Amino acid sequence: MASDTPSTFDYDLFVIGAGSGGVRAARVAAGEAGAKVAIAEESRYGGTCVIRGCVPKKLMVFASGYGTMAAEAQAYGWDITENGFDWGVFKPKLEAELDRLEGIYQKLLDGSGVDKFDQRATLADAHTVRLADGTTKSAKTILIATGGRPVKPEIPGAELGITSNDIFHVDELPKRILIVGGGYIGCEFAGVLNGLGSHVTQYYRGLQVLRGFDEEARTLIADEMKIAGIDLKTGIDVEKLEKTDDGILVHDTLGGTATFDQVLFATGRAPNTEGLGLEEAGVTLGKKGEVVVDEFSHTGVPSIWAIGDVTDRVQLTPVAIREGMAFVETVFKGNPTKPDHELIPTAIFTQPEMGTIGLSEEEARDTVKEPLEIYATSFKPMQQSFAGGAAQKILMKLIVGAHSRTVLGCHIVGPSAGEMIQMAGIAVKMGATKEDFDRTVAVHPTAAEEMVTMRNPVRTLS
Repeated sequence: MASDTPSTFDYDLFVIGAGSGGVRAARVAAGEAGAKVAIAEESRYGGTCVIRGCVPKKLMVFASGYGTMAAEAQAYGWDITENGFDWGVFKPKLEAELDRLEGIYQKLLDGSGVDKFDQRATLADAHTVRLADGTTKSAKTILIATGGRPVKPEIPGAELGITSNDIFHVDELPKRILIVGGGYIGCEFAGVLNGLGSHVTQYYRGLQVLRGFDEEARTLIADEMKIAGIDLKTGIDVEKLEKTDDGILVHDTLGGTATFDQVLFATGRAPNTEGLGLEEAGVTLGKKGEVVVDEFSHTGVPSIWAIGDVTDRVQLTPVAIREGMAFVETVFKGNPTKPDHELIPTAIFTQPEMGTIGLSEEEARDTVKEPLEIYATSFKPMQQSFAGGAAQKILMKLIVGAHSRTVLGCHIVGPSAGEMIQMAGIAVKMGATKEDFDRTVAVHPTAAEEMVTMRNPVRTLS
């Protein structure tokens, strides 16, 4: 629809941050709603996902998976030899792919008529953006989509370590690396670097990695990580780092020391709100520095909205994109729309991979007001079992309300778990019952068929 912005404003919409959410909101507002839009980005177009997260990480996951392929192929009759991984071959191809994707994002914006400012932008007031070159632009509406960043712990020598932002750009893969943290980012990079040939040690201060995920699923992943050769240690943290002639000397909380070539901190993320002028413009920030918004992504300042990781709601790229679309519907299309944060399917690219949607067994036990039936099966995949190697176990698990029969949670650990959970997520989102799963004919022979052939619960919870 045509813009009715008064001539006193330079733009209908000014977006600060050109990650996936900000770019989607900008180009849809311009291309579909006819708004006059500008976007500012101080780093690279594509944000965390395209440049520093999902995409390069998944390409490294792919690369790390080829290490066992030669032996497996030989078991199937192929004459294949393994000569080791060459980071010098992979790295430039990775960088070229990220350049290509960034170029696509820029072309999409150009094609929608969005003005781009390749520099930092901050708020001068509720309707004015100040650019790094000293110029200002006024806008009827401002959207904050600046994302988040990894943070290092406040310990002596922390500057000697790197974060997930840096691992893609190292000149060579470290022979000995310590990963600090037990969340999905730390566990993903532990599997990747282990698969690429680094000797990986992982410290986590808690009792078990992947806190917040289903206990049975995360225990299986931790066990398989250890079997794969990762030196995973729990109940331990880093106290101090020191530079030595042999590398980085790490002092741990149990009184021990060890030397590594590199230390990767995967110890949390923080919203990118520092120095943006948000509070001066009247925007409320939370305890972590996140932009506080309502269910429509509105800050409470009439002209200012926020989406994505900067709001610290659900830190997933597809969610930021959905929030951006809902924002455009609400502000520019006259159709108030709340982004849906319920029952979001999620994949974590650990090795083995995990896909999950809905409640974990522990969450269901603590919150659901009806008895529960737990269906689960664990087995080794046909492809790897035939090869005779050490096959990682697969887990399929359903959490079912005993009276309602609704599938409240679905958890998959194993090859292509992310692909499977996308399909299972549709059924769970629709409110499918266990009997709906049972009525579905199995696709044989596949691992996924186990999702519809589990007839008897392995346990019930009252």
